[in-house]
Amino acid sequence: MLWRANSNHTATAVSMLEAGATEAGIGEIYSGPAVGLMFNLPGLPPLDPRTPDIVITPNIAVVYTGSSAKLEEHGGFAHDDTNVMMLLSNPTFTAKTITGPVETTQVAPTILWALGLDPTDLQSVQLEGTQVLPGLDSLL
Repeated sequence: MLWRANSNHTATAVSMLEAGATEAGIGEIYSGPAVGLMFNLPGLPPLDPRTPDIVITPNIAVVYTGSSAKLEEHGGFAHDDTNVMMLLSNPTFTAKTITGPVETTQVAPTILWALGLDPTDLQSVQLEGTQVLPGLDSLL
């Protein structure tokens, strides 16, 4: 993730990254509206200054480090890093496999729902409209 001192120069930085993408092991480069698909739009208020101007995903097996001892990292945006499996168990549930795109932000509201609590009690659910995982009502 890259934060530019001046967001007006983001396109120039992206062009430089694209020119060296093969040598750098860059998989995808996200900037501008594409970053808004993952985060709040970057920039100064009223936009979100915490959001990076550029997000780079490396190719599989590429790790950026200055250490010769580092052999792994904590994940990123690759398919294996963003796919998670969740197993819900409750004696009142009917066994069922549900597949579909979900986000890890849905874990907390789903846990509350499974415990019979109100997910809308969570501030994040109130602010962001996060939904429980889809298809759970069919388990009851």
